[in-house]
Amino acid sequence: MSKTIFITGAGTGLGRGAALGLAKKGHRVIAATEITAQKTDLMQEAQSQGLDMEVFKLDITNERDRAQIEKYDIDVFVANAAINEGGPLAEVPMDRFRALFEVNVFATLETVQLAARKMVQKGSGKIVFMSSMAGISATPYVGPYTATKHAIEGIAQTMQAELKEFGVQVATINPGAYGTGFNDRSAEEKWKWFDEEKHFTKKADMIKQAEGLKDQFDPQDMIEKMIEIIPADHHKFRTVHPEETEKQLKETEQERWKMEI
Repeated sequence: MSKTIFITGAGTGLGRGAALGLAKKGHRVIAATEITAQKTDLMQEAQSQGLDMEVFKLDITNERDRAQIEKYDIDVFVANAAINEGGPLAEVPMDRFRALFEVNVFATLETVQLAARKMVQKGSGKIVFMSSMAGISATPYVGPYTATKHAIEGIAQTMQAELKEFGVQVATINPGAYGTGFNDRSAEEKWKWFDEEKHFTKKADMIKQAEGLKDQFDPQDMIEKMIEIIPADHHKFRTVHPEETEKQLKETEQERWKMEI
């Protein structure tokens, strides 16, 4: 059955791929992009594929932009917009840490509140938070992003219990490390403020940790999973993909219970 699906942060990466893929499957997709240049690019792509897709610019931190959500009768709201920067938590400049929370947590929740109100009024709907494997595990020098996604996990689990009685479903999708460029860009940002002479964190340790980005998964695999899960009426509260990441996270969580300091 065709659904009306609203996706934030659809200008790049997994969000863009899922928006195009869901439209191809016959769903009515409302794809919001952070900036106008992304809007133009996505519209051209949709037109070249012969897809009927509504695309507009929506910076989730902008109150006027967010207000546009209220115009739509949405079946599924996908809170996908996010930014990512790395850096050691003991030394990250607080303006950068706050910037991630502003987008990934505060503005995200504000968009979800707008969607939730409309869904509660009609007694049905689904909210999907795009979380991350970082919402469950913790990796050195990915702390700012990890902290925001842990917050999203707490928000999603709480809202799931609070909105159930109103007929509104809440779920998370937690991708592993996919090669969309998102992780690579985040690894670069810290070099704008990090100074070996001022900071005690070892540059070599951060460079070594970032080497793991060479082994990222093919994004198309995750996009296919999103296309399957987003419109589905029933599935697990948390969808971790790929399976090897789910297995890895379950092992990591068990280790946390045994970890000593």
